Amino acid sequence: MAAEESAVAESRLGGQTVQLLSELIRINTSNPPGNEQPAQELLAARLTDAGFDCELLAAEPGRPNLVARLAGDAAGETLCLLGHVDTVPADSDEWSFDPWGGELANGEVRGRGAQDMKGQVAAEVAAVTALAADGWRPERGELKVVITADEEKGAAIGAAWMCENHADKVRADLVVNEGGGAAFDVGERRFYPLCVGEKGISRFLLRARGVAGHASVPSLGDNALLKLAPALECLATQPALEPTPEGVAFLGALLGEDLTGADGSVLEGAVERLRGLAPRVTGLLAEPMLRVTLVPTKARASEKANVIPSRADVLVDCRVPPGGGPPEVRERLNTVLGPLADGLEVDFEGQEQVTGNRSPAESPLADEIAAWLAEADPGATLVPIVMTGFSDSHWFRKAFDSATVYGFCPQRHYGLVEAFPLIHAADERAAVDDLEFAAGFYAHLCRRTLG
Repeated sequence: MAAEESAVAESRLGGQTVQLLSELIRINTSNPPGNEQPAQELLAARLTDAGFDCELLAAEPGRPNLVARLAGDAAGETLCLLGHVDTVPADSDEWSFDPWGGELANGEVRGRGAQDMKGQVAAEVAAVTALAADGWRPERGELKVVITADEEKGAAIGAAWMCENHADKVRADLVVNEGGGAAFDVGERRFYPLCVGEKGISRFLLRARGVAGHASVPSLGDNALLKLAPALECLATQPALEPTPEGVAFLGALLGEDLTGADGSVLEGAVERLRGLAPRVTGLLAEPMLRVTLVPTKARASEKANVIPSRADVLVDCRVPPGGGPPEVRERLNTVLGPLADGLEVDFEGQEQVTGNRSPAESPLADEIAAWLAEADPGATLVPIVMTGFSDSHWFRKAFDSATVYGFCPQRHYGLVEAFPLIHAADERAAVDDLEFAAGFYAHLCRRTLG
């Protein structure tokens, strides 16, 4: 009987999550321009009705961040469920359904933000409002729900601004955000990634210099653009694999091997073995965690069509494992370019530089998530990852050094291989089963960590 009641409760919670997600999708929060206020007001109203104390804090008019608090009766840790309501834009001509329709069809909620990350926000808010409406309150510590603006454009008026200007209001000991939780299979085994960190960003201009001249007479000049061509060809090859704590642990868990102390050559062999078993997972997660990546994205040379360029730049988007920066990037770049490096300039000035950070992969919070997973999906394994992209988790780790900050939103109907291509893409959608699964997790986590 208890199991039946639990199933009914989970189904009801799933329905509330679906309804809320549909409402959030119908509010167009494409960033730019953002326009997060209507979505934040919707969430604040739901949370206030359930008993939360809510506050909207804005660095710019119409673009508030939401902080909702539910205090306990005794001292204890603060758990923060974190999310953002802005999304990337959508071109409706590329979609087979309305990006802002929020329609429910074939067991899916469809629209921009369903995966990134209004689906998780809906699951978080539905879970905590259901708990609070039923009379639950933390026995110890405090529950916070922090929903930010501007995550998709760097968080200057979102999480970064909040952590700097309203640190006391968003401070937490335990933070759960986006970045992990989409299941994948290797052979007969299922894994759920726990995001414990993000790679850093260290973009730079790779520059060649020459001599200008009239383009009608090639011999009059020394074309800087042509000097970049061999370098671009070199950048088709990525730097060698290097051990990182999360990458080695991830690879070892998936292969069932002890890779402690493995060097680059050993890791190359292990990655190739994994590629034979799970090529998509290898490319999406394993390889990026184990190296600095260098990807040229923009080029600029002459301002006029008839002038041989005396200077040519290519912008390189570089992602670095946590703790690394320009010195590490220069070293790897020089190795990739070889002798060509001596004739080129590397300019980091004015380009985005963010040092990646991480939380410990082993912690009581990780143990709690693993324990839930053992019940929710028996036989599945929790594995640490570092995100190749960027999230608001970075700002919370940077501001609150003692906080444990993870990314985890469990989903298995649309696992990693199915869900990842939907993020920032046309026809974004989320499975109803996954929304219910995630909402159940957040409700469980609140009860377990706060009593």
